Amino acid sequence: MPFKTLDDLTAPLGLTAVVRVDFNVPMENGRVTDDTRLRVALPTIRKLQSLGAEGVVLLAHFDRPKGRRVAEMSLKPIVEPLSALLGQSVGFAEDTPDHPAYLDAENLSGGAVLLVENTRFHAGEETNDPKVAEHFAQLGDIYVNDAFSAAHRAHASTEGVAHILPAYAGESMRRELTALDAALGNPQRPTLGIVGGSKVSTKLDLLKNLVSKLDYLAIGGGMANTFLFAQGYDVGGSLCEKDLKDTALEIMAAAAQADCRLLLPLDVVVAQEFKANAANRTEDIGAPLTDADKIFDAGPRTVDELCKIMASAKTLIWNGPLGVFELPPFDAATVAAAKFAAQQTKSGKLVAVAGGGDTVAALNHAGVADDMTFVSTAGGAFLEWMEGKVLPGVAALEA
Repeated sequence: MPFKTLDDLTAPLGLTAVVRVDFNVPMENGRVTDDTRLRVALPTIRKLQSLGAEGVVLLAHFDRPKGRRVAEMSLKPIVEPLSALLGQSVGFAEDTPDHPAYLDAENLSGGAVLLVENTRFHAGEETNDPKVAEHFAQLGDIYVNDAFSAAHRAHASTEGVAHILPAYAGESMRRELTALDAALGNPQRPTLGIVGGSKVSTKLDLLKNLVSKLDYLAIGGGMANTFLFAQGYDVGGSLCEKDLKDTALEIMAAAAQADCRLLLPLDVVVAQEFKANAANRTEDIGAPLTDADKIFDAGPRTVDELCKIMASAKTLIWNGPLGVFELPPFDAATVAAAKFAAQQTKSGKLVAVAGGGDTVAALNHAGVADDMTFVSTAGGAFLEWMEGKVLPGVAALEA
């Protein structure tokens, strides 16, 4: 790894670690409704404690207060559930001008944990103000970034402070970067990508990057309609960005030049209304469609071809569903492909890395999220990484 991890620390530490975590958790009426992100932070906290850290100071943002102190965006409701998960009392630093957080952090001992109020209450957090970065650096002796989901932002708590204190990747960050490296950095070949979603326009950078790196790229969802239209196929009244016809053709040409085989639908599931168990039919591409006909899913021939390619692949990277999976029967293609990917992964034949909000939801819907090699919940950071962009919070960790 081009960056230091907690394995590079020597026990006993006898110092305080400033840890950037992702505690942007779902809340309702001031209570945490899903503690997944709290649990993700536990391995890093416990490892630092086991190494002899006197204190662990946690930095996190919540929502978008835009540099103002907004009561309903306080991190204080996290203290109780985090304390319960850790089995120890967690302190809370209000971090006000009259009582800055370093006053609460300077006397930590015995592995005490301190949660600091929402970093975005500081007006200079999101602009990476050096004064705010210095403020956070005063909280401890070393910096640990364990929030890959925020690594695509050059904020004071994700990038600035990493240039002031000795910086390390936390356990969650290390796990994420290791998985991503196995998917695109140094993958086993052949490599297959699945990219779905509604619009090509939202994933142009992603498609252009992937066709230069993968052996196969399957395109599904509404965005596949744009590629079919560009080839002259009838898509009826389906969602289709017809103004991106030339762009689609350019991506296809780039794929051919890079020796990346594009996998587009061979058949599609068509219906005239979007509702659960709507009347539908399967048509081969090229079949005449009326303006009332809308493509909502890939057909069985398409899935068979995709699974055939997947069976020969060593690495799969997946972002986006193959159809409008939220309602049956338009979830069939996504579920079938996901179950086959899980089967290949469990048998040790495939390294499967997936990410993106709709992707996570689709894999959970198929009941196979836990069977994939790695499922990233990082959202924007995962997408920007797939696009080949530099993530400031990761680059700042590089030695």
